[in-house]
Amino acid sequence: MLGAVDRFGYAGIGTIVFIESFGVPAPGETVIIAGAAYAGRGHFNIFAVALIAFLAAAGGDTLGYWIGRRGGRPLLLRFGRYVRLTPPRLEKVESFMSRHGPKMVIVARFIEGLRQFNGVVAGSTQMPFRKFLLWNLLGALLWVGCWSTAGYFAGNHLDQIAATISHYVVAAVAIAAAALATYFWLRHRRHRRHPVES
Repeated sequence: MLGAVDRFGYAGIGTIVFIESFGVPAPGETVIIAGAAYAGRGHFNIFAVALIAFLAAAGGDTLGYWIGRRGGRPLLLRFGRYVRLTPPRLEKVESFMSRHGPKMVIVARFIEGLRQFNGVVAGSTQMPFRKFLLWNLLGALLWVGCWSTAGYFAGNHLDQIAATISHYVVAAVAIAAAALATYFWLRHRRHRRHPVES
């Protein structure tokens, strides 16, 4: 992800966050963190990263709202499967939106799966646009502010973080391999002691 951000710059950050925000599964959260981390190392301007991500997030969700408002539930059921919005998942998201109303627009920003369909479902459930817009802007501000701040302060320690993560990954793979080998060895011993009757 860092390589993609480095290659496409601000345009890449804005594009990925925008398309994720109106329903296309994309790593928007990750790209904000990556862009902010680059800003922490002096490659980007952190205020530009945050502003572009905020505008893209708010704009994408607003587009999603109007898609949901115009097309309604039939549109979501017809095309949802192409973006992993299955009928059961749609029912869950609609249930959340109905129970919690506008505050769900903020909370959904921080939940993978809900974030992508936040605006679309708000539109399909006929939430008043002014109310949606207010909570959407607040949600985008909090979400972008959180991840851009975290990424920015991580930027100076990116090499150490990557090294630490790689050590944990190697350890996890080693443990998983040992557990798998032990499982097959015990299974083999059990079959040798108690062969299946033919």
